[in-house]
Amino acid sequence: MHREFLMGNEAVAMGAIAAGVNLVAGYPGTPSTEVLETVAKRNPGTIHVEWSVNEKAAMEVAAGAAYSGARAMVTMKQVGLNVASDPLMSLEYVGVKGGMVVMVADDPGPVSSQTEQDTRTFAMFSKVPVFDPSSVAEAYEMVQEAFEFSEKYHTPVFFRCTTRVDHGYEAIEIKDAGEYHRTEAEGFRKDSSRWVIFPRLSLKNHGLIEKRNRELSAVLSGYPRNEIREFGVSGGNPLRKGIASHGISYMYTLDHLGEDDQMPLRLLKVATPFPFPEELALRFLEGLDEVLCIEELDPVIERALLQVCGKHYLSVRIRGKLTGDMAAAGENTMASVGEAMDSFLGKGKKERPASPQVPLPVRPPVLCAGCPHRASFYAVKQAMKGKKTIYCGDIGCYTLGNAMPLDMCDTCLCMGAGINIAQGVGHLDKETKCFAFVGDSTFFAAGITGVVNGFYNQADMTLVVLDNSTTAMTGHQPHPGTGRTVMGQVVEKVSIEKVLRAIGLATVETVNPLDYELARDTIQRVAEEPGIKAVIFHSPCIAMTKPAGRSKVDAEKCIGCKKCIRELGCPALILKEGKAFIDNSLCTGCTLCEQICPVGAIGGGEKNAE
Repeated sequence: MHREFLMGNEAVAMGAIAAGVNLVAGYPGTPSTEVLETVAKRNPGTIHVEWSVNEKAAMEVAAGAAYSGARAMVTMKQVGLNVASDPLMSLEYVGVKGGMVVMVADDPGPVSSQTEQDTRTFAMFSKVPVFDPSSVAEAYEMVQEAFEFSEKYHTPVFFRCTTRVDHGYEAIEIKDAGEYHRTEAEGFRKDSSRWVIFPRLSLKNHGLIEKRNRELSAVLSGYPRNEIREFGVSGGNPLRKGIASHGISYMYTLDHLGEDDQMPLRLLKVATPFPFPEELALRFLEGLDEVLCIEELDPVIERALLQVCGKHYLSVRIRGKLTGDMAAAGENTMASVGEAMDSFLGKGKKERPASPQVPLPVRPPVLCAGCPHRASFYAVKQAMKGKKTIYCGDIGCYTLGNAMPLDMCDTCLCMGAGINIAQGVGHLDKETKCFAFVGDSTFFAAGITGVVNGFYNQADMTLVVLDNSTTAMTGHQPHPGTGRTVMGQVVEKVSIEKVLRAIGLATVETVNPLDYELARDTIQRVAEEPGIKAVIFHSPCIAMTKPAGRSKVDAEKCIGCKKCIRELGCPALILKEGKAFIDNSLCTGCTLCEQICPVGAIGGGEKNAE
């Protein structure tokens, strides 16, 4: 054993490696991304690691490995579970041979997601057991236990972390390489009665799953990470109140109790919210008058305790989100948990020393200076000026095209949806020029089927692929169009243009968006063609390239018209003494401002042409 200072996601990865994982597949999504990246970086040479094309593919690849007796892990964020749910729902009915852990990172807040979803609720819906760590150290140990549990009961299991565990840091003890578990996969053995899902098999296995989960409730009541603790019992005061919590909220609860642990109180930690440890809950509830449930996001523990009370005729008042004692939405914090606890325990609001407040500047999220997506949006906007349009966006950096002054994102739903939404609008409104923007990584993950749908159903729309040669939003991971894998293999690139032409699109143009006039003219021409057509704006992400030169404003030529600032919204462009000024520390020399300046007052940049 040795000690390392690890991020939560790194700890999960190192725990999986220590557990002898053979295959890890996933799709990048904050706050889950670092798990797979760490496995790839710390790979002892025995693990197949891949960024799959999407979460559904990752789930199915991991299932194939688990069918073969290997230990497999699949990683994603909470909205990625929606994509992976189709195979997962059936996989629970079929079962697995090797241990299979589905690591899902939930994002209360949300900090960087479309939705607040609680994987604990999905676990109940899908009947899949779920492990819920409360700290970095526990995540490291618990993921190893999750593999053992999965293997023993032949079921995939969820490993559900939240942002504050995923991205928290702790110095923890981890195993040396010689202490790692070794998993020898025996390979896939044909057995159609087990691996081929038919209604008869599903009916039989459904009954077995329900029976197993009832039994697991008792088993998990003895799982040591589900625990009861008592505070303030030495003074002889009777225990009448309890708090039930989990995950990072449990740590907040402990921290707050640390300030005054003499109040008579019983604390329940729920590390496996499904199947719920009912026998442990009964011991917790014994003699209590009321319980406060502190959890995020759904009232999972609260509902479970209400069910236990109803089933066993207990007159314990259960409080939490359903009673308004805890916020119904949003992330818990030390402050919000402390206030709820103080109110519940009748301690009143504590007066805490005020910390000095320094007003911070408001900085809305914007596209980076020099981002080629800005040039792409600007070209489309200028090309379509005066026409009735809809611009359907997607999930990625380019969602920020909605910000002023670009204002080029009218809809954004989920990955790949913009392509089909544009078709729906176009079928009912023939006068509207319909555009759908999609990134290169998202095109492979969720966009291809939408293009097929549009071609087959005779849609009239323009697809704009924003190809910056990486998965920029989540940290520049490779994808099928980059020509390399996460394991460092150099592979043949999948050509977006060839894919589109193979589908049947007759018009597919590839343009550098930083060549403004060519980009604008291409859009004007292509948008007038009937049917579904595509423009690929290809220019690498500025975070992946070095500027060849930086633009400068000639103050004597500048007339202070502010066109560059007013129309582009580039953070490198500001007004100084009535003239445009370029911040040299931000400029990448993309030259877009140079090309639109009406008096030629800007120069010195150099377009990035890959």
